[in-house]
Amino acid sequence: MAKTSVVARSKKTPKYSTRIVRRCFRCGRKRGYMRAFGICRICFRELATAGYIPGVKKSSW
Repeated sequence: MAKTSVVARSKKTPKYSTRIVRRCFRCGRKRGYMRAFGICRICFRELATAGYIPGVKKSSW
């Protein structure tokens, strides 16, 4: 979990566009972020296995 001050700072519009930090809306993690879903890889896996993300299924072969 990221600190609330860090999450609040990332939500502000930066002075330059290259300073944008994309964070997971659930936990605030910045590494392993998936743009298509707006969440990090850990939260993605939790939500996908629980069936909350439509069209995503755990593969097995």
